[in-house]
Amino acid sequence: VPLVESGGGLVQAGGSLRLSCAASGRTFSMHVMGWFRQAPGKEREFVAAIFWSGGSTSYADSVKGRFTASRDNAKNTVYLQMNSLKPEDTAVYYCAARLLIKNEYAYWGQGTQVTVSS
Repeated sequence: VPLVESGGGLVQAGGSLRLSCAASGRTFSMHVMGWFRQAPGKEREFVAAIFWSGGSTSYADSVKGRFTASRDNAKNTVYLQMNSLKPEDTAVYYCAARLLIKNEYAYWGQGTQVTVSS
């Protein structure tokens, strides 16, 4: 498994968490790294993405201004800084990777639970 998430947990509304996604076994310099989440009874949804090369980012409207994606090339790790968390952010968060020229994410992590209490 080339992607391993960590950093999830339980936090009160208004709090912050930082998720990490460590990539191993290969480099992802030609990839886009995505963050997705899936809440109970809901479909998986896009949260954020970052181009490994260059660092351009994009965000879902629901998290724009609160979440920030970043990467550390030396550590082969991408991050999702989540601030001003809301109960509706509660979900299992996944990181994923796709080639720049592909639409589908081919690599997925195992997910990490984020629970925001009100």
